[in-house]
Amino acid sequence: MSGSSFGKLFRITTWGESHGPGVGVVIDGCPAGISLSTEDIQKFLDRRRPGQSKYTTKRNESDCAEILSGVFEGKTTGTPISILVRNQDQRSKDYGDIAVSYRPGHADFPFKEKYGFRDYRGGGRSSGRETIGRTAAGAVAVRLLNELGINVCAYTKAIGPFVVEDDDLMLSEITENSLYMPSNAVAQKAGEYVASLMAEKDSCGGIVECIADGIPVGLGEPVFDKLDALLAQGIMSIGAVKGVEIGDGFAASSTVGSYNNDPFYMRDGNVCKKTNHSGGTLGGMSDGSRLLVRAALKPTPSISKTQHTVNESGEDIDISIHGRHDPVIVPRAVVVIESMTAVTIADLLLQNAVSKLNNIKKIYC
Repeated sequence: MSGSSFGKLFRITTWGESHGPGVGVVIDGCPAGISLSTEDIQKFLDRRRPGQSKYTTKRNESDCAEILSGVFEGKTTGTPISILVRNQDQRSKDYGDIAVSYRPGHADFPFKEKYGFRDYRGGGRSSGRETIGRTAAGAVAVRLLNELGINVCAYTKAIGPFVVEDDDLMLSEITENSLYMPSNAVAQKAGEYVASLMAEKDSCGGIVECIADGIPVGLGEPVFDKLDALLAQGIMSIGAVKGVEIGDGFAASSTVGSYNNDPFYMRDGNVCKKTNHSGGTLGGMSDGSRLLVRAALKPTPSISKTQHTVNESGEDIDISIHGRHDPVIVPRAVVVIESMTAVTIADLLLQNAVSKLNNIKKIYC
């Protein structure tokens, strides 16, 4: 199976299955000399860990990170960083009834058709536990970005029909509610909505918004490796994500050029923008303003409400999925989207370092 790696210079490769011995990531190309500890990684993993509220799966995983290589005496060494998280609470028996059935909304059918075989225990590589490796890599990328004054922050923008409007956004409230919404008031209403769906054995989706400040001008390559293109690739590769937009995104299609264009002006000798409809990118490169990206996540497909499907024998059947599943995956996906954003920026920062001769001369002359 190809396609488990992302990035060019700051390159990550995730590995492992939902019900195997463990999952993890190898990070290749991380510069030496960055302060990094297990605690730095654990803070990120704890944000996506299951079982932290009534809105998440009850699978009881501690998700403890083990750094196997690439760090010595609290500093990265420049060699590949390998991080392992062991699976401790697998219940493969929960998936026995679906071993020969195709779950609606899951990858069961295309996986079986493509490979002639599938790991039905939680989806194998298609499981949400694959995102542990991404999250651990994101923790490392954030350590690099922070050294350069770049800050990345993601949060739940919407759960179902309940949206935190821009004027009501309070970043200080993100960690004050279990849905990671920057508004406790909206989170309260959204929580009641999720609870009502749980009673109906159903699920919902939502939107995660991610912002990044301090990004220098010029990150991203202007053709195939645009900043926004790579962000879309990295974030769209997360299993539950069905759409990505930068800045105004789809809303820009219903405006006019005189509104959508961001006027430039000078401030303290620097070129600035009066608005940020572009979301921090122009021509595939960062423009120095705040990066703004949103991801739309679908409702959790594993629901106990009876659904119609077929089995591997081609028979029409009804199915009710049992086990431990999130009624809404959005809150746990927040840190994963933040991580993929950080990994993308980190990789393009390293590429940008050799974009012009003057940069090289600063190092070698």
